[in-house]
Amino acid sequence: MREFSEFLPSKKRRCLLRQVEVIEKFLNQCNKKLSKGKNIRTHQRNLIIVPKMVGLTIYVYNGKEFLSVKIVEEMVGHRLGEFAHTRRKVEHGTPGIGATRSSAFLSVK
Repeated sequence: MREFSEFLPSKKRRCLLRQVEVIEKFLNQCNKKLSKGKNIRTHQRNLIIVPKMVGLTIYVYNGKEFLSVKIVEEMVGHRLGEFAHTRRKVEHGTPGIGATRSSAFLSVK
């Protein structure tokens, strides 16, 4: 971990060195779950991705459901939460009857 932390910017390096025990515990749990054939599910969105996680598929909780995140080499150094978005793009439908003055002229189906 210390060798890997030298390649990170200062803020991420400090966070990684503080989280070393948490990351080791998470990796041990991942190995146990993979040996049993279970999915790896986590609520820990702030974990920094380390090279040992490359190739894993981790299900990260976004507040509503677990989203599948396949870890690739370009993700190393980022956090898990960056790849499981908590907000969706707003898609509005047609306005309802009486919503605005302009909606009065829409045909009602």
